[in-house]
Amino acid sequence: MSDYYSPLAYTITEHEDGWLLKTVLQRRLQVSRKLLSRIKLTEQGVMLNGERVYISVKVSAGDVVEVRMEQEESDDILPEPIPFSILYEDEHLLIVNKDSGIIVHPTHGHYTGTLANGVVHYWKSKGERFRFRPIHRLDQETSGVLAIAKNPYVHQHVSEQMIAGTVDKQYIAFVHGCPAQVNGTIDGPIDRDPEEPHRRIVTPDGYAARTLYTTVTRWSGGSASAVNLKLESGRTHQIRVHMTSIGCPLMGDRMYKTLSVHEVDEQTMAVRKERDTWIDRQALHACELAFDHPVLQKRMTFHAPLPADMAALEARLDAEAAPRETL
Repeated sequence: MSDYYSPLAYTITEHEDGWLLKTVLQRRLQVSRKLLSRIKLTEQGVMLNGERVYISVKVSAGDVVEVRMEQEESDDILPEPIPFSILYEDEHLLIVNKDSGIIVHPTHGHYTGTLANGVVHYWKSKGERFRFRPIHRLDQETSGVLAIAKNPYVHQHVSEQMIAGTVDKQYIAFVHGCPAQVNGTIDGPIDRDPEEPHRRIVTPDGYAARTLYTTVTRWSGGSASAVNLKLESGRTHQIRVHMTSIGCPLMGDRMYKTLSVHEVDEQTMAVRKERDTWIDRQALHACELAFDHPVLQKRMTFHAPLPADMAALEARLDAEAAPRETL
């Protein structure tokens, strides 16, 4: 018999008396058709009052429905003892604070040294079996909160929240210049740069993308600023592309620093080049992630503190780009 994760349990109410079990699974537990097709064929996938049943049976008030998913592993990911910081963990979710410089998932040419390799090693060292399922991604050089689902049910539900726009993803960035407005929305479609396909650009023919920003600090009359950002979409490099498009490229961003359509004088450019050397990657950190826990049925918010390299950048701006103005 296969091993299963802890079951999802639900007790039938008076209102649901006489419903089909399939209806309860889809409406109350919100099991997707794809997942339902998988679990109904497993030995203990769907149980009613402790017995295996067909999902076409009718249920009665007080019945207990249990859904079990078979344990899985990422057999294609090599376990490696790569350290990472855990912000939260339960039997359904793993929330980590990703370091900059580490790739989330193995890709062509990067089969080892990724966060996935470290997480799989961590689970195996505890004798646990989970498949590595990141719910979202962060660029290699972007640090911060990253959510990983431990089973397909949780992955499905949080992913659906992302599509619905109810997941709150917030970032902090240090940028050159200062947005014209303290608060604003950047609404600019994004697609690949036809001349350099690994980069993205704002283009009328691109995919819809919206970024909300709030300027929280300005230095030296607006020569640099700290900006809080919230994504309403999740395009590749979205924050980096959008901030560049309004003349405020991220400090340390080697890929997008030359793409700004806003011209600056030679002196300003020299200052920016100097400040780009103050950090070894784009100054972007995913500081907060909030969503509804699919099993615990409550809103949860996870915070990742400012990493050491960005804290050092902020301190250097305070020291060498004074005065500092907090908005």
